[in-house]
Amino acid sequence: MDTPEPSAATEVTFIINGSERPFGQRGVHTTALEWLRENRLTGAKEGCAEGECGACAILVAQTDRSEGTHWSAINSCLVPMAALDGQELVTSEGLGTPEQLHPVQEALALAGGSQCGYCTPGFVCAMASEFYRKDREPLPELAQKCTHGEVGANGFDLHSLSGNLCRCTGYRPIRDAAYSLGEPGDEALARRRDAPAPEYRETNLRRSDGQFVRATTLARAVELLAANPGALLVAGSTDWGVEVNLRARRAPMVIAIDRIPELDSIVVGEHLIEIGAAVALSEIERVLNGKVPLLAQLIVQFASPLIRHRATIGGNLGTASPIGDCAPALLALDAEVVLSSSNAERTLPLAEYFTGYRTTVKEPGELIKSVRIPLPLSPLTGFQKIAKRRFDDISSVAVAFSLDIEENMVGKARIGLGGVAATPLRAYATEELLVGQPWNRETVARAAAVLGAEGTPMSDHRASASYRSIMLSNALIKLHTQNTLIVEALP
Repeated sequence: MDTPEPSAATEVTFIINGSERPFGQRGVHTTALEWLRENRLTGAKEGCAEGECGACAILVAQTDRSEGTHWSAINSCLVPMAALDGQELVTSEGLGTPEQLHPVQEALALAGGSQCGYCTPGFVCAMASEFYRKDREPLPELAQKCTHGEVGANGFDLHSLSGNLCRCTGYRPIRDAAYSLGEPGDEALARRRDAPAPEYRETNLRRSDGQFVRATTLARAVELLAANPGALLVAGSTDWGVEVNLRARRAPMVIAIDRIPELDSIVVGEHLIEIGAAVALSEIERVLNGKVPLLAQLIVQFASPLIRHRATIGGNLGTASPIGDCAPALLALDAEVVLSSSNAERTLPLAEYFTGYRTTVKEPGELIKSVRIPLPLSPLTGFQKIAKRRFDDISSVAVAFSLDIEENMVGKARIGLGGVAATPLRAYATEELLVGQPWNRETVARAAAVLGAEGTPMSDHRASASYRSIMLSNALIKLHTQNTLIVEALP
């Protein structure tokens, strides 16, 4: 069915390196990287086309939720250019010139942080995002205490570069460059942080390869979805972008929902925390600031900052992937999911949301509005991700724990699992065994054996079924051991 035209259709344009540029006649599935390179902004490169190397990184002006802006580094290879309608972008070319280098570019040059240079523009943009972080302050005492060397005396968090790969320079000079940076001076990009970010406007772009529509209200989104039940909903596009690039998938209609107020809010109440489905994970981390420790543990292990600046909880649940990292943590938090349509809104436990491999109870015309986490939270939580790499990798197994322990007795237990069945699932048998039992090695050993038998793990290129089962058992033993060590260390 044809889509109703928006009330105020506008030409798709962008502010790129300070100048307004029109979208032109490219198809709606054109990525930001493709558009930039075709328009002679060739600093950003394609290395992997799936958001793992960072060679394509650019900066986007995003709201800091307090009338200001922060420069967010994202993977341009994954984002539809149409999704950036009306937004401000900065590429490596816009940061500096050979005659007048940006401080980040100069630091990399002086430290010998570039050889072939293929990855350098991406590093420059990711480093600039951290360089302009408003709350980055010199922390010499923290740096001295930070034995892993991942925070510099200048307050630079090296993890901000964890989504960028370099194949020839080596990371030592890149790290040295990052740690040599001072504070931003009185220049345009620094001053820009004190002004509001651009508003997202309703977009309606129609080309031969399909249609791209941005909804700016929930009512408009569900209206579009009701009229076009086969439309694809996109927020961060970190999953869909891979499908477009590597599998050449196309959708007749794409509906962007990432800046709808009801989907882009975080509300902390007395009895629950409600997180909009389209809030980026890095925003959840920044706004909640440790209020939900289990989510804080999860987010730092979820892909890379370049991905987290776009990826959302709603997108992770919407794909219904059995190896999505958000679901196990939210299951352990006893979360509920709110579904909206043009007819009604309903709320159900997340444990009842998944019905099979990449299938859910979500009906045609429904979208995920938010996730609700009940309060108070259990005092003992833990998230364990077993993967081949420490960061920026897909889970072989993910386990999340949420336990109430009073006078060394387990009063409540919630355990979420990923990677061990066709869907994320709750470990009900293990939970039942733990409740009412003493929190000691004997109980944990019995429960660990039961936990290892939960699910129906399979063997694939990431792990064997037996390995996954062993990791499940070990996860509970590890949680108990770590908790015991913490308790014993208290004065």
